[in-house]
Amino acid sequence: MRYLIVSDMHGNWDALEAVLRKVRRKHFDSVLVLGDLVGYGAAPNQIVEAVRDSLPAPAIVIRGNHDKVVAGVEDGANFNPAALQAARWSADKLTSANLRFVRELPRGPLSIEEGLSICHGSPLDEDFYVFSDFDAYQIFAEWRVSVTFFGHTHIPSMFVEREAGIEVSLLRGETGTVELEPNVCYLINPGSVGQPRDRDPMASYMIYDSEKRIVSWHRLEYPVEKAQSRIEEAGLPQILADRLAMGV
Repeated sequence: MRYLIVSDMHGNWDALEAVLRKVRRKHFDSVLVLGDLVGYGAAPNQIVEAVRDSLPAPAIVIRGNHDKVVAGVEDGANFNPAALQAARWSADKLTSANLRFVRELPRGPLSIEEGLSICHGSPLDEDFYVFSDFDAYQIFAEWRVSVTFFGHTHIPSMFVEREAGIEVSLLRGETGTVELEPNVCYLINPGSVGQPRDRDPMASYMIYDSEKRIVSWHRLEYPVEKAQSRIEEAGLPQILADRLAMGV
């Protein structure tokens, strides 16, 4: 099976549109969407409608923490003021059908096929941020799926469980490929389409061939200024526009 993997679009239609345009001639059996369709950015309806109807293959979608707050599943008490303002704005702007779609998104982890699962934060806790080798160690102690794709941190990265310890790799550059080893457990983050946080503003996504066990990561330029203008015209906090150009 061949999968397109996207995460953390965060209402940034200009970024997702660029990704979809880039991959439109490629074949995928499914698109795996790791949550946070909305929040931060000013095009929530465009994102949700694309995920519902316009992806290049049938989508398997799970919810993220911003999706929960926008949909009213949680109150966002732990959000910073800019994030909470954007979530409330998104909830007000979503159509009733799109808001219902976001509210009904399933919680991860989900099993996609044997040896492959997806989640938003961690397979043990959908809101947990996986940053360190110790974070991964705690997961591998309880979670024995060969390959798990996760989002939430917005940083393209890979954690590998080995006898000598946890190997951590930050996935840099515009593209790269890794062939996954047999009998090894992986936690892999495709990074963020709509709000990268690894000091690279380019949209980030992955492609995974589960038969060949090959993961490729990709970075793509998109019209950041258009996404920034949407945020500014919506009256959302300026920091949400500024950070897109810095990748933070």
